[in-house]
Amino acid sequence: MRVAVIGGGPGGLYFAALAKQLSAEWEITVWERNAREAALGFGVVFSDETLDGIAQADPAVFAAMSAEFARWSDIDVRHRGQLRTSGGHGFAALDRNRLREILQQRCAELGVDVRYGTPAPPVEQLRAGYDLVVAADGIRSATREAFAASFGPQLDERHSRYMWLATDKVFEAFTFIVAQHDFGVLQVHAYPYSAQRSTFIVEIAEQAWQRAGFAALAEPEPARGESDLASVRRCEELLAEHLDGHRLIPNASRWIRFETVRNACWRHENVVLLGDAAHSAHFSIGSGTKLAMEDALALAAGLHEHATVTEALAAYEAERRPVVESTQRAAQASLEWFEGIGRYADQPIDQFAFNLLTRSRRVTYENLRERDAGFVAAVSRAQGLDGESGAQGVLPPMFQPLKLGQLVLRNRVVVPPLATFTATGACPGAFEQAQLAAHALGGAGLVFAGMTAVSPQGRTTPGCPGLWTDEQEAAWRAVVRAVREVSDTPLGIQLTHAGRRGATAPPGPDGTGRPLGASGWPTLAASPLAWGPGHPVPHEANRAELAAVTADFAQAAARAERAGFDALELQFGHGQLLSGFLSPLTNQRTDRYGGPLDNRLRLPLEVLAAVRAAWPAGKPLVVRISAADWAPGGTTEAEAVAICRALAAGGADAVDVSTGEVVADQRPPYGRSYQTPFADLIRNATGVPTIAVGAISSYDDVNSILLAGRADLVAVGRAHLYDPFWTLHAAAEQGYTGPGACWPAPWQPGSRKPPGPRADRVPPRLELLRAPAAPVHRRWLPA
Repeated sequence: MRVAVIGGGPGGLYFAALAKQLSAEWEITVWERNAREAALGFGVVFSDETLDGIAQADPAVFAAMSAEFARWSDIDVRHRGQLRTSGGHGFAALDRNRLREILQQRCAELGVDVRYGTPAPPVEQLRAGYDLVVAADGIRSATREAFAASFGPQLDERHSRYMWLATDKVFEAFTFIVAQHDFGVLQVHAYPYSAQRSTFIVEIAEQAWQRAGFAALAEPEPARGESDLASVRRCEELLAEHLDGHRLIPNASRWIRFETVRNACWRHENVVLLGDAAHSAHFSIGSGTKLAMEDALALAAGLHEHATVTEALAAYEAERRPVVESTQRAAQASLEWFEGIGRYADQPIDQFAFNLLTRSRRVTYENLRERDAGFVAAVSRAQGLDGESGAQGVLPPMFQPLKLGQLVLRNRVVVPPLATFTATGACPGAFEQAQLAAHALGGAGLVFAGMTAVSPQGRTTPGCPGLWTDEQEAAWRAVVRAVREVSDTPLGIQLTHAGRRGATAPPGPDGTGRPLGASGWPTLAASPLAWGPGHPVPHEANRAELAAVTADFAQAAARAERAGFDALELQFGHGQLLSGFLSPLTNQRTDRYGGPLDNRLRLPLEVLAAVRAAWPAGKPLVVRISAADWAPGGTTEAEAVAICRALAAGGADAVDVSTGEVVADQRPPYGRSYQTPFADLIRNATGVPTIAVGAISSYDDVNSILLAGRADLVAVGRAHLYDPFWTLHAAAEQGYTGPGACWPAPWQPGSRKPPGPRADRVPPRLELLRAPAAPVHRRWLPA
């Protein structure tokens, strides 16, 4: 087997060493364009998980690395002259150049042919002469570009600027510095990597970078390998109080923008991508070197475990892609958090620190509590959560009460509108009543009945309930009365007009409702654009029809009040009629209801005003929006913020922040809590109370969202379909027994989690001397 490796960074060298170790007879050649002794970069950080893999795969490399690790467990957050520390994290860092030396030595011991100071031959030449070509040629991979049609690269260059530096100040922990200046926020990611130096990454938003004068300092652009020394000195001045007289040390340091690399495929015949050539993840969440070395291990193992190169490369990608994509999702969340760091600048230091630590959604409330219970308790107490307590010694954030309008909710959990499609003649029946009662008994702070049409034409399906007749009003009144007999949980109802999404059958297994065809009814929309292929083209609403829609919403609101509901939600999202007016993708009108955002807002605000007049002032009025369309040319973040400001000014007490379903060709990045950043954006940009929604199913995520200040309420939908008593069970899991989780009296004996198998077993002592517990706080204090 003849193997060519393009690139002699840690990933390429580690792969070569592992492959040669497994198959000594292989001929492995590495081309590295830089000299062997070239100093490139600063420190790299490893997780315990990655180190365990290195220890198992090559004990010699692991031993050499371990001998020189900087180790610590604390994270320091410095903001507005204050410091907060969270422990129990566990880090190991090493000089990247020393890591290269270790791997270079290992390759030499094993007989790998490494050609330093030698650019690789053309990849086509290598493909012809070698059985396998491993492209570890970095984020600007020429190999990837040569076969772009096969690899399908997607490059996402971000907006903020950053610069890699080192400092001879040896930090004791991973340190986040947030320095506020008149031009904006300058942030630092710093960590030690030896007894003499720390990595020091400076990051700043584009506009702040311009205002701070860095654009002028960076001109002309330094030549390859040179540093922007003027900017380095300026950073030294601006961050002097955090450097304590120490200097910043450049190494080909200049302002750059981070670029996330994704590829549709990592292999082309006998060529495979490794490390940054295949993928990149923002430096705030992990090390590219770490990912590249994990790739190297998986690729070497795959070649050893499979009979052919084709099989091995397929197995390598199948194994690594899910791991990398998970890391990239977390990295994207972290990247976007830091890009918007200015919106959190006024948060209290404790909440800010918790927000920062949980930014990627990988680290959560419960995870932090396990690592450093004292830190989470301090943050909770600073947020006033030191009243009724659970097993954690403080009140879980989800069980904190909230006043919405004049309505006091006992906790922060919302059961969102969950359609059942079981209404007959648009009247709610036995199933709607049973579902609403079950969720009301389940402990949530607020429960909504779902997707109730304000007119016959406004229904999505024939099985949707309505609220435009006396009969429907009476049916809802009976449902509310029946639920009130067993629960005092506040009940809300969502009012909607389906618009062009109407006249469909109930969704099938794929979640899609097919058009009813001849048995349907005419649909109405902002513009005559069909929802999707096979759907009828809707009628473009005229002024008289818009006035009728406004009146329908107001009349339905009055009926909802008479039926006894405590809260009202208006559906202005998900491609329904009002959503269709808000989105530039679905509103192509040229009259006063189309064009600029102010015009697109006109009908939604008219409806809101009419409903606000019909709905009691003290009862909460919530509006749901789609803050993103997940399609090119759709609603922007700035527009979403402007929409919510206008809704709040028009009388909305809170905004239920969803996304998508506006156009059929949307491409949402589905994943856990994927919509929460929009609730976060709107809450912290406008001060309007928000409800976070979307793929939130654990009480840990709910607590994390609330304590970080990303939303005021959290809607848990599908998890409540799986377990209607989700909120009460979350209380039991956390050992919480306070007023935020009221078990119905007949069920009180079940308010504690039942014991599981072998719960009564008491394990014997089997250690003569117990090992001392690892300290929560560990600092890097080299001798």
